[in-house]
Amino acid sequence: MAGEDPLGSYRGKRDFDRTPEPRGGPGSAGELPHFVVQIHDAGTMHFDVRLQVGSVLKSWAVPKGPSADPREKRLAVPTEDHPLEYEEFEGVIAPGEYGGGTVIVWDIGTYRPLSHDRHGRPVPFAESLARGHATFWLDGTKLGGGWALTRFRGGAGGTEKEAWLLVKAADERADRRRKTTDPRRARSVRSGRTLRQVAAHGS
Repeated sequence: MAGEDPLGSYRGKRDFDRTPEPRGGPGSAGELPHFVVQIHDAGTMHFDVRLQVGSVLKSWAVPKGPSADPREKRLAVPTEDHPLEYEEFEGVIAPGEYGGGTVIVWDIGTYRPLSHDRHGRPVPFAESLARGHATFWLDGTKLGGGWALTRFRGGAGGTEKEAWLLVKAADERADRRRKTTDPRRARSVRSGRTLRQVAAHGS
């Protein structure tokens, strides 16, 4: 709908007098779009994968986190769009608030869309997501190389809840031997702290 606030769902779920999360303002795109992966110790521990698309961060909750092994298909459940400022958010969301729990920034960087149509022409990233399959190249501190997000359930105006798969491409950055990160022992790329350390200080 024209004029609809792209962050309306995000803001409607939060009381910004009680949560330190950013409210979000007018965003602007840089030379390359950003991505961030946060670890969120809420009711259920999970990773949040967020990709900048225009003025928002498109977001997916990935319960087991990204895997560098192309054989492993990781469930990715869409969540509401987040403001661009969220890529820097690390802290504690108050109990009782939406998403209450501790958040750290596990990885951050830029990405390049890779999707093409059957004629080999580049497809805008937002369009490839709308179609249900998007490929991209990550340049992060921890994650890199080609990745794909593929919708396998829901979408297209249906009532069934959407679900996607996040899969690593079989390229030079793939590693079948690398173990999935233990979120409780992982450290923030911003502060070097663990979830426990952030929780102890509240921010």
